[in-house]
Amino acid sequence: MSADVGGGADPGGGAGRVLVAGVGNIFLGDDGFGVEAVRRLSAHPVPDGVEVVDVGVRGVDLAYRLLDGYRTAVLVDATARGGAPGTVYLIEAAAEPVEAPLLDGHRMGPDAVLALLTTLAAGTGCEPPGRVLVVGCEPASLEEGIGLSAPVAAAVEEAVQLVLRVVDEAARPKREASAC
Repeated sequence: MSADVGGGADPGGGAGRVLVAGVGNIFLGDDGFGVEAVRRLSAHPVPDGVEVVDVGVRGVDLAYRLLDGYRTAVLVDATARGGAPGTVYLIEAAAEPVEAPLLDGHRMGPDAVLALLTTLAAGTGCEPPGRVLVVGCEPASLEEGIGLSAPVAAAVEEAVQLVLRVVDEAARPKREASAC
């Protein structure tokens, strides 16, 4: 289920819009980190033009949504990078094209979404966001089960504060983005 919270869509045609998307599967332990982080983010005000959504496991939907004229996208997800569980990362997504993704409706992380985005943008002529960031958290367990591990649950508020700082900066007027 998608939940739009905060500033909502910019009715003025998409210039400067920012999308924050919580990604993950709540049935796989710490993979639900992104979903929980955007749920908590909904308790905070966000700047006008910032849209916060829970996309869960709907990676294909997210890829299409990213072609809707956003200047910046912030994906929030569990991100295994070899650190201690609960470590929060801010990652600038690579701008270069990547291999075509293996589509799996239940396991489309940011890498697969961005690869699909590249393919969709080329096929539709729409522009992807100029900047894509990932706010990630090192998971302790991605095993089947509902609920975050203690270190990942403890990192949610840190991630929310990081997202708020990022969207505050990203929502400031810069260059115009065109909607497709």
